[in-house]
Amino acid sequence: MSTTVVGILGFLCIAVIVVVLFQSRTVPSIAFIVFPAILAIALVIGGYYNLDQIGDLVKAGFSSTGPTAALFVFSVLYFGIMTDAGMFDVIIGKLMKLVGDNVIGVTVMTAVIALIGHLDGGGASTFCIVVPSMLPVYKKMHMRPTTLLRVAVMAMGILNLMPWAGPTMRAATVLGIEPASLWHTLLPIQIFGIVIVLAHAVLAGWQEQKRGAGLAGKLAQTEGTITLTNDVPAAAEDTSDLARPKLFVFNILLTVGVIALLIKGWFPDYLPFMLGVAVALFVNYGFTAKMHKKIINLHAGPALMMCSTLMGAAVLMGILVKSVTGADGNEIPSVVTCMADIITMILPAVLGRHLPIVIGVLSVPLALAFDTDSYFYGMLPVMIGIGEGFGIDPIHIAIAMVVCRNCATFISPMVPATLLGVGLADVDIKDHIKNSFLYIWGFSILCMIFAIVFGIMKF
Repeated sequence: MSTTVVGILGFLCIAVIVVVLFQSRTVPSIAFIVFPAILAIALVIGGYYNLDQIGDLVKAGFSSTGPTAALFVFSVLYFGIMTDAGMFDVIIGKLMKLVGDNVIGVTVMTAVIALIGHLDGGGASTFCIVVPSMLPVYKKMHMRPTTLLRVAVMAMGILNLMPWAGPTMRAATVLGIEPASLWHTLLPIQIFGIVIVLAHAVLAGWQEQKRGAGLAGKLAQTEGTITLTNDVPAAAEDTSDLARPKLFVFNILLTVGVIALLIKGWFPDYLPFMLGVAVALFVNYGFTAKMHKKIINLHAGPALMMCSTLMGAAVLMGILVKSVTGADGNEIPSVVTCMADIITMILPAVLGRHLPIVIGVLSVPLALAFDTDSYFYGMLPVMIGIGEGFGIDPIHIAIAMVVCRNCATFISPMVPATLLGVGLADVDIKDHIKNSFLYIWGFSILCMIFAIVFGIMKF
């Protein structure tokens, strides 16, 4: 089986998954398992892989999503305990006094928290900071969780240009320059992007206001998200006896400590939440196994659902993204690498001289099919080679790929942190993509136009 056929099959697999999810034919976990498995069977029949290699690919996929699954389970438990203990009730009360019935104030606050929270460049940790703190406010104000995610991921995308963030470091490695040097070139675009992020937050707030959001408003359209019937979620009525108002200061300090450990990066991301869950249970609910079991059972449903999605994503990531060594000792190109090769064969013949613009325009749609490593380590070197044939400086191709791809990082199902974010917000990934895609795409194109107008990116 040729690499071209493998690439075509990869695109078909991604397309089928997107269509099935958008038509609500099944849940993401099942789609992420079934269709890559069918692809794997086709690759085995075609002689591209053998069964042992398929097993190795899936194992490799689990190695990349396993830590995120652990992070999700214990972050859900931790923030669930904090909610039961009443910590967020006090915070929401303070925020409500600050913003009043100002829906636009809530969306702008979301953007600011996301911008600050993503300074460390960690998508998973930023979601764990932004979503649990703002989601109760959105419920109270009858605002859609999809809007919360859209505002947050746009802010996270532009902050992802920092030199210590993954995409910028990967691109700098390919270019053979220091990440800080590349970031200095990107800095004006990042400043422009932050302005657009805040303007979008105002627009998002106005849209929610127009739909009837506010303290006395109503949720105009659920779009697959939580349906609100009153100001207090039903679960809160059953767990009111779990509130621990006297421990508010302790719980705040514990949460700050957990987030600080998360940002410092001394330990794996999931360990601070594991420790936080243990401490929170003992301090808030004593040394009673029955009470601890009750608390964990209250939040087991959401954790299990999202864990199954991440486990399904491990199959998807393994079969499409990972690579294995063949019998001859050489590495067999991954499915995503074959997909990238097809794109590189098509683009130069059509619009080779304007390659940076073509890449910039296509980066957001391609983000749905390529993970970050494949995009920068797989496609960027090939695109640079093609561009050199047309006299295009590699830096301009890198700028187009870094800036425009970064905008779309956290709407991509190929990025485990995206699955964490939609799980924390209790939003279907199809609704997140549907609600955010065109805004993110437009945002990336605006950033690219800015770069072209000010001579940062040339073509």
